[in-house]
Amino acid sequence: MTYPALALYLSFGLFLAMTLAWWLARRPGSSGLMDVVWSYATGAAGAAGALAPVAGSDALRQSVVAALALAWGVRLGTHIWWRGRGGHDDPRYAALRRAWGDRADLRLFLFAQIQAVCALVLALVIVGAAHRSAPFGQWSDFAGLALVLVAVIGESVADAQLAAFRGKPENRGKVCEAGLWSLSRHPNYFFEWLAWLAWPVIAIGADAGSAWAWLTLAGPGLMYWLLVHASGIPPLEAHMRRSRGAAYADTQRRIRAFWPIPRRHPLPKFDPRSKR
Repeated sequence: MTYPALALYLSFGLFLAMTLAWWLARRPGSSGLMDVVWSYATGAAGAAGALAPVAGSDALRQSVVAALALAWGVRLGTHIWWRGRGGHDDPRYAALRRAWGDRADLRLFLFAQIQAVCALVLALVIVGAAHRSAPFGQWSDFAGLALVLVAVIGESVADAQLAAFRGKPENRGKVCEAGLWSLSRHPNYFFEWLAWLAWPVIAIGADAGSAWAWLTLAGPGLMYWLLVHASGIPPLEAHMRRSRGAAYADTQRRIRAFWPIPRRHPLPKFDPRSKR
């Protein structure tokens, strides 16, 4: 199979998947399913592309990369589904619906297809890591696997810490600053990005002389932009400012948004009893 043909097949599959996501998300309380379907579809597209028969590819490399891509998609999609299983709208999509007004359904469909395009880029990055000619087992392959392992553990710990914090009635309406959340306002997003850094490490290390291998850097680049500047942090923090008010504004002043690096001179924690 040629790469243009593979890209065409993957794009058609992602178009269908995100059309289904749009149809599901139109129902009240189901907007979170958009991200569930996107996660599953991106992982599946990456795995399918990794396993596609392309001349000169190493079968073991294809299998390992496909397994990693599928595991990423299943873990993320299942986590998002479990988090929103109560049947409430994702605050980000709820805000978009209010802003879009009477044209919400059409705008949501177009938004879903933009997500399909982003998923295609990410899937092709996985393809780039899978279809290198070098046999699997180089240092860069194990470095990439280590990055994925660290990312999965880190994101799972962050999710568990947030769930434990929200599970306590006395924390209702408060801002989580427990564990990893004391280092970053969105440690789960950071580790999500870290996982995507594994693909160029695997691809470039295996075939550093190929321009196509270097193009896999588009994966972490796109994911960083999506999380930090587009559909991740900006709409979520707008919701948090509305729901948590001054307490979240104080958290924003003291804790970095993305990178889990303590500020050199953090401000004291907000005290609601103070007069400032």
